[in-house]
Amino acid sequence: MSRLLRYPVVLSAEQQQTLKGITTTGSRKARVMTRARILLMAHRGVTDSDIKEALGISVQMVQAARKRFALGGLDAAHRRAPHTGRPVKFDGKDRAAITALACSEAPEGHAQWSLRLLAQKAVELKLVDHIAPSTVLYMLKKTRSNRTAKGSGASRN
Repeated sequence: MSRLLRYPVVLSAEQQQTLKGITTTGSRKARVMTRARILLMAHRGVTDSDIKEALGISVQMVQAARKRFALGGLDAAHRRAPHTGRPVKFDGKDRAAITALACSEAPEGHAQWSLRLLAQKAVELKLVDHIAPSTVLYMLKKTRSNRTAKGSGASRN
């Protein structure tokens, strides 16, 4: 029984040449080459599940490539879909301020900064509106900051 495809792929001769060139040169990213192979196979009438098996990818990737091609053409099929999601909450300025705070002298009565103290002080100094201690840890890990090191912070390696 033949199933009607929601997003059929019909390529012009020029588009086929372009895609064949992408798959044979080997100088493109693997994702771009995989998408080109998907479109070429889909144009030849290969089913999504057969494309999945042949290329070792998911059916969702095959369907996404078909849909991007059908809705936006060949250029859209090559580009990655824009990532949606939550915007970055803390920018580089915020990270730098918290890192500088972590590198400063610990508050009176404390031998060193704790993550909780850093988070509280950052809010108190109005560096940020709110921050969790775990976020402070993440920021400091990104900078390879070591609050407990006895030395100047230089690598021992």
